[in-house]
Amino acid sequence: MVLAPHPNPDAPVLSHFSLNGKTALVTGGCRGIGLEVARGLCEAGANVAITYSSTLSSEADEIAAALSSANGGRTVKAYKCNVRSKADIDTTVDAVVREVGGGKLDILVANAGIAAHVPAIDYPEDKFREMFDVNVNGAFWAAQAAARVFERQLKEAGENGTHRGSIIFTASVSATLVNIPQKQAAYNASKAALVHLAKSLAVEWVDFTRVNCISPGYIVTEMLTIHPAEWTEQLYRLIPGRRFSKASELKGAYVFLASDASSYMTGADMIIDGGYTLP
Repeated sequence: MVLAPHPNPDAPVLSHFSLNGKTALVTGGCRGIGLEVARGLCEAGANVAITYSSTLSSEADEIAAALSSANGGRTVKAYKCNVRSKADIDTTVDAVVREVGGGKLDILVANAGIAAHVPAIDYPEDKFREMFDVNVNGAFWAAQAAARVFERQLKEAGENGTHRGSIIFTASVSATLVNIPQKQAAYNASKAALVHLAKSLAVEWVDFTRVNCISPGYIVTEMLTIHPAEWTEQLYRLIPGRRFSKASELKGAYVFLASDASSYMTGADMIIDGGYTLP
């Protein structure tokens, strides 16, 4: 097993971050972190596919068109996809490879996820299963579908080929610590499972893809706005950085992991949290 080397490590450093000619797929890419990730990848030069489930199709198409227009007409296309369905994900990945990538795929960001605050002793069975079905199973189905493409592309490149993919999971600081005051055992456990899944896949798939995680702290998205005001005040006191992050502050990290700038990085979990996990 060989981790692909950087194609030109001595080139000027900013060139290491370029995604020109690359094709990326971002699940849950129509809102929140996923939308900013898609924006960042597109700004770095990639053609981008985004998936959605609850967003209106017309709105998703408008989001894709706006991203494309802001980036010189670069290809951006939205796909409706239920990440809980392996068949749906397989169909979507095939379509992205054909319609956006011109037969190839380079980057997968498995970002789609859900959160809920439910006391563990009262957790309904269906809701607990749903949490893992979206956050863990859905991420794995997407990674598996992308990995099959990456493996095929490496074989097609021949004996001296070095084509490799990059898979990035959106995990959470909740994989590392137990958040307070909210009660979210299922969410925390699902994100911890996702981080260890990434480590396992990084070893198993090292020949044809790197697999890494980004674990955001408190980001200003719809998930955060549901917190009561008293929770927000307590969280501010717990974060050494004394503020929440904008989703757009994360896009550089995703570009780093998607690009050759992180060519020797696999199985890692990048915690970006304003110091929240440190005390």
